[in-house]
Amino acid sequence: MRSPRISTPAAGLLAAAALLFAFGGPVSQAAFGTPTASAAQPAAEQGTPYISTHLYFGTGRHDGNPPITEEEFNRFVAEVVTPRFPSGLTLQEGRGQWRDKEGDINREKSYELTVMYPVREAAARNLDIEYIRRLYCKTWELESVGRADVRAQVDF
Repeated sequence: MRSPRISTPAAGLLAAAALLFAFGGPVSQAAFGTPTASAAQPAAEQGTPYISTHLYFGTGRHDGNPPITEEEFNRFVAEVVTPRFPSGLTLQEGRGQWRDKEGDINREKSYELTVMYPVREAAARNLDIEYIRRLYCKTWELESVGRADVRAQVDF
């Protein structure tokens, strides 16, 4: 059985879309005839140097204890996280998995919390972030809270 033929304009559009998804903005700009930053002149970085910290909170517990509820987690954010990052944060709900110290794969409801702060505040913010991580683990007898730090140029 033959696959249907796509007309030339539609095929070109599909090819451009595939390039956009595969390679991002510069290829899509080239495909549509708009100059890229490197073709014109290098773009200056906009914004202020920040660090974006992502914390990964699991809700599964050990030894037959019930999972951390949404209400318990929200209370923790309100009472512990928000006072340390009153300017704002982003919270996303997800499903995660990880291997614990006994080698078991744990699948659980999880939360990704993102806070951003100027690089110049990194030392002070690190103390806040580590306090949050330790307290969460201690409160619910967990092994860890994941952390990833990313440098970013931020503009609000």
